[in-house]
Amino acid sequence: MTIPRLLAVSDLHIHYPENRGIVEGLQPTSDGDWLIVAGDVAEQVGDVEWALGLLRERFARVIWVPGNHELWTKGKDPVRLRGDERYRLLVERCRALDVLTPEDPFPIWDGAGGPATIAPLFTLYDYSFLPEGTTTSEEGLEAAYAAGVVCTDEHLLHADPFPSRAAWSAARIDESERRLAECDPDIPTVLVNHWPLTRLPTRVLRYPEFALWCGSERTADWHVRYRATTVVYGHLHIPRVTWEDGVRFVEASLGYPREWKARDERNGTMVADLLPRQVLPTP
Repeated sequence: MTIPRLLAVSDLHIHYPENRGIVEGLQPTSDGDWLIVAGDVAEQVGDVEWALGLLRERFARVIWVPGNHELWTKGKDPVRLRGDERYRLLVERCRALDVLTPEDPFPIWDGAGGPATIAPLFTLYDYSFLPEGTTTSEEGLEAAYAAGVVCTDEHLLHADPFPSRAAWSAARIDESERRLAECDPDIPTVLVNHWPLTRLPTRVLRYPEFALWCGSERTADWHVRYRATTVVYGHLHIPRVTWEDGVRFVEASLGYPREWKARDERNGTMVADLLPRQVLPTP
């Protein structure tokens, strides 16, 4: 009998038919498998509901955190909500599907590799991952614009009712710290966030200025401070496992078809065979 596993995927981007097909093929190997979905499922609320509903039918528990794409408000989207209102609607829709969110009590994984508190987080970014040679967020953004590296969030991810994305991020980080401080100190955690919690994963970006939209220096020690056994994230579309301070970091992205098809060709692998990524027990 296959033991239950804690699994993870991110950046499914099901707007692409090839990615939708991969999601349709995701299956557990045990009735007890849990699945973490670390953001960027889709850009329209209806597509997010479809994907998470399908996965919830198959997996014993599904845990979702938002990515930047879920928070975009696009002209053709029938849901016109912006900022925090959009996020709260997504939380409501997830709860209707029995999918856990950052607003729900943190569940305890008691399977192999456990116990572990699974902590879904939503922190956004505050422009503190600065490009080389800059010392302030303003300088960093100026350098990014000069280099022609500008995240689409600048046009589609609204912070309402907060005055800026950085202010929204500050509020989300404060709330996450409060929740994490309440966790049982005798149980390790699995920290789940769409954006990287540390700067290190962004060091391999082809366009280093993009790191501005990738996280916050305020979360740099969370994997130590909150006793993480594993950190799960996405956003970068660079699936890999790294280690910091003895903690395993799993980037669980699928990414865009042009990216994963190129990886398949280079590595002689099939992306569908690599997803979901195993989080616990540690492979």
